Amino acid sequence: MSEILKRILTGSFLLALLALSFFNVFILIISLICLLIIGWVEFNGLISKIFIKKNFNSKFFKFISKVSSLLYLFLFSVFIFEALSRADVNYKFTIIYLFSICICSDIGGFIFGKIFKGKKLTKISPNKTISGSIGSFILSLFPVPVFFFILQSKTLNLYELTILALIVSFFCQLGDLLISYLKRKAKVKDTGDLLPGHGGILDRIDGILLAIPTGMIIVEFLVY
Repeated sequence: MSEILKRILTGSFLLALLALSFFNVFILIISLICLLIIGWVEFNGLISKIFIKKNFNSKFFKFISKVSSLLYLFLFSVFIFEALSRADVNYKFTIIYLFSICICSDIGGFIFGKIFKGKKLTKISPNKTISGSIGSFILSLFPVPVFFFILQSKTLNLYELTILALIVSFFCQLGDLLISYLKRKAKVKDTGDLLPGHGGILDRIDGILLAIPTGMIIVEFLVY
């Protein structure tokens, strides 16, 4: 199975899970608990490989990193639960819009990077190219016209949806680079092996973890 097909299937599964969570709070809670536990276990594995020394400084930063990651994943789960539990249907669709941006951004980066290749974006991740970054921004705009017509109340206009897509794509790429940096420091290719051919959960949601909260803050500022 090609990498692009894997990414499309992963993105489709994530959107389907979001749609089910839209209508069933039990599915939402179970999904977020699994995300919290598995995500933290994988992050904990990276941190343990990075801080392998036994001196005080290493133990201290290892402890701080583990606590911080657990707290962040917990808050992320709470934010998503609160957002999808609201009675405001337009707000729920806005959250799905943010996830769609992340998925399209990820696929765009992969496709453009493979086709155009070119200069590397950063030393942090040798597979990331400038053309791939541009592709992420371009494909992140694909959900804009779709959700402009879905959001019947037009809480966000076309200009705001476009700017939001570009900002979310930027933070999605930033989150991806952050996890790539940690994997590089830990000297591992994937955060885990839970998903055959994909790696770990963090490998699939690295950009989402940073981009979604950022997008939610912007939406709150613009609309609510």
